[in-house]
Amino acid sequence: MKLKIEKSVAKGKIEAPPSKSMAHRALICGALSGSSYISNIAYSKDITATLECLEKMGAAVEKGSDYVKIGGLDPFSVPENVNVFCNESGSTLRFLIPLCMLSGNNVTLSGSKRLFERPLSVYEKICDEQNIVFEKRDESVSVCGVLKNGNYSVAGNISSQFITGLLLVLPMLPSDSTLTVEGKFESESYVDLTLEVMREFGVNVEKKGNVFYINGGQKYNSVNYTVEGDCSNAAFLDAFNYLGGCVEVGGIKNGTLQGDRVYADMYNGLKNGEKDFDLSDCPDLGPVMFAMASYFGGAKFTGTSRLRIKESDRAACMAKELSKFGVKVDVYEDSVVINESVVSEPKELLCGHNDHRIVMALALLCSVKGGVIEGTEAVSKSFPDFFEKISFLGVKVNEV
Repeated sequence: MKLKIEKSVAKGKIEAPPSKSMAHRALICGALSGSSYISNIAYSKDITATLECLEKMGAAVEKGSDYVKIGGLDPFSVPENVNVFCNESGSTLRFLIPLCMLSGNNVTLSGSKRLFERPLSVYEKICDEQNIVFEKRDESVSVCGVLKNGNYSVAGNISSQFITGLLLVLPMLPSDSTLTVEGKFESESYVDLTLEVMREFGVNVEKKGNVFYINGGQKYNSVNYTVEGDCSNAAFLDAFNYLGGCVEVGGIKNGTLQGDRVYADMYNGLKNGEKDFDLSDCPDLGPVMFAMASYFGGAKFTGTSRLRIKESDRAACMAKELSKFGVKVDVYEDSVVINESVVSEPKELLCGHNDHRIVMALALLCSVKGGVIEGTEAVSKSFPDFFEKISFLGVKVNEV
């Protein structure tokens, strides 16, 4: 779908959408409980994927307009040869693989080709060490075997989703385990979110530095849980305040542990002339920060290497699209430089690269300069009503 966005000034009050990160974790913990009630749910493609996978694995699921009743999943009895579809959701795939390695039955996790271009090496290594079958194909992976308790080690510069996947499962094993993060612990805040949600469901893990001490034999309790607002998507709404608008964004929890809460500090830094930023703990902010840096006269971003393995190669794709606004971008192995440029109205069609965060980042600049974006349906991955929300704020959006 193509959308034309005209020069507009956003004004009004709006609620941030529910946190996708928190919802994934809460739904999995809820599924492993007897019966839990998860409220403030938004049915994005990623959340729908996680729900459908959990249901196929054996969870009882009842969906309401903005809530889910879920529970009863026994991961030690997942049916033989079940195939769960993760769509394009990296969180769904990486969180559920360890859960699929408890029954001893063959389980296949499938999804888009791009999803399986993203690394799964941590689990492949564990399976090799424990003689668990791990068969990876272009659009699926199958596992068969039983994960054992023990001492695990994961590199800190690879996706924190692997760490979360293991932490969700290891407490259910009969004996104790440890998990050590080697080297620099990037995206640590996402793991802190995991521990916070697990505690809400009665499962506790002790963290000392980069080592997690995990008591076995734990069970997830049935609870009522409300998903908090999402900082990573609030960043797109709040950005209008730095582009000449006046938007009040509600729904963000005071004292939230979400790493992407730093977006406001970064925006203020850009506005005040700061030129150096580290994205290693908040890589999802990459596209929006690149767009905002273009508007504010350039900046250098480090800790960007993992942007290559997201829904798209976010550094390269943003560089290509920002060039259409007249912005020169230099992409390096672990850094991105947005050069000082005059941002102008794009004369070419903008491409969303099937990446929700790229579409939303481009929409921000289009609200200042105008432009047409192709592939806007990608927002359904995390923020399905993004364009409805910004239209409510006064941004002029029309289908082409």
